[in-house]
Amino acid sequence: MNDDIPLSRRDEIANRLAQGHPVVAAALAVEFNISEDAVRRDLRALAAEGRCRRVYGGALPITPASVPMAGRLDRAFEQKSALARAAVPLIQRGELLFLDSGSTNFALVDLLPEDADITIATNSVDIAAAVLRRSDIRLLIVGGSVDPAVGGCVDACAVQSVLQMNIDRCFIGSCAISPKSGISAFDLADATFKRAVLASSEHSVVLALTEKFNDRAPYKVAAIKEIDCVVVEHDLPRVHRAALSKAGASVVPAQEPAKP
Repeated sequence: MNDDIPLSRRDEIANRLAQGHPVVAAALAVEFNISEDAVRRDLRALAAEGRCRRVYGGALPITPASVPMAGRLDRAFEQKSALARAAVPLIQRGELLFLDSGSTNFALVDLLPEDADITIATNSVDIAAAVLRRSDIRLLIVGGSVDPAVGGCVDACAVQSVLQMNIDRCFIGSCAISPKSGISAFDLADATFKRAVLASSEHSVVLALTEKFNDRAPYKVAAIKEIDCVVVEHDLPRVHRAALSKAGASVVPAQEPAKP
């Protein structure tokens, strides 16, 4: 067998992954007439470049569901900040807020007013660390086993913790949003956890990037009518805004983000 690692072979594997196709090391070894060790070296190299996710026996394409929270924090930062700024006026003094794990909710932390006398509860490691740097905000951390892709705790322990809370206002992360199918998530445990947060909250808010209206996720979190307010980007088409309103949510448009 020829165990060399030509770039053309690696590029062919990368192209298949980019098209959304998983690959199996044993099948690739037969197809390219190389050893499985050579295939695994290819996959390790592609994973190191962020072009696939290694799994036993092969690799999976990178999807929104497989990108860790830490890798999403700086993406679309200005758009997320614009959504957060539009949401701040919704918050009332003295409230217990729940910030669900998500890179858009993360943008809220630095924008919260200093004299609001609020408490933030969160299941997110990154959000908790950001709140901890602010001496004017009380912090409650929902613990449990941390899911790296979610960036926080969504197991049974975390669900039981939030069910014991009286949350004034929650900010629920959305992997996908649609006026017809509502809010949905890529991970079953994450969707279950979000439903528990909603059940314990008096008011609910979703900060929705426009791109989330084109995504699909398999696990339903809530219908739009179960969400009090959806904050949307300035460029969300009017037809989508009207559909959200018709579905039962109050819609708050964000300002256009400043040009970098």
